[in-house]
Amino acid sequence: MDNKKLLEEIKNLSNDEKRNIKYDDIVKIVNKLSEEEIIELSKIIGYPVFARLCMGPLRHKFILLQDGAAIIIVNEKGEILLQRRADRDKWGLPGGCQELSETFEEVVIRETKEETNLDIKAKDLELLAMVSGKSRRNYYPNGDIVYNNTALYCTRKYSGKLKWDSESKELKFFALDNLPKNQNDPDLIEIYKRESEKNLILYQ
Repeated sequence: MDNKKLLEEIKNLSNDEKRNIKYDDIVKIVNKLSEEEIIELSKIIGYPVFARLCMGPLRHKFILLQDGAAIIIVNEKGEILLQRRADRDKWGLPGGCQELSETFEEVVIRETKEETNLDIKAKDLELLAMVSGKSRRNYYPNGDIVYNNTALYCTRKYSGKLKWDSESKELKFFALDNLPKNQNDPDLIEIYKRESEKNLILYQ
């Protein structure tokens, strides 16, 4: 089988099948591919999952450093959009991990479309902060532990109708004084709240 057909075959696997490719098979596959094809494979599987597959028996023990982006989407009422995640039943911001070769702007545009069905443009993104450190530690139900380095953006311009994928149970806009208690990204939201308070004082 040539490499193009091999990648197409992997693309047609379910998410569970991709996550459970055996380490020995990953080694054989990667050894056949060029650098560009490895990048393509990582995008097909999803970079964090692909990285863990390449770790073999240590994949659930190794603490992974992940780069990514999240976004504060603000409606005309000043409310922010949160998604209730299916895996942990917590409310968090739209966003996700960076794929190989992506810019942070491309990450947040792609993830917003995938998770909310909303369209946003790079020119309408405001970078609020680059967030890292202990507050960005995250635990997954399968036992994985990660530290996320997160580019936090904000936008008030978007188009489309809200629609969520299998990663979410619900999408809803919340007022800043009425946020849900079970939050997935409280550190990021606090940064936005502080910036909002600064701007309010500045323009009074």
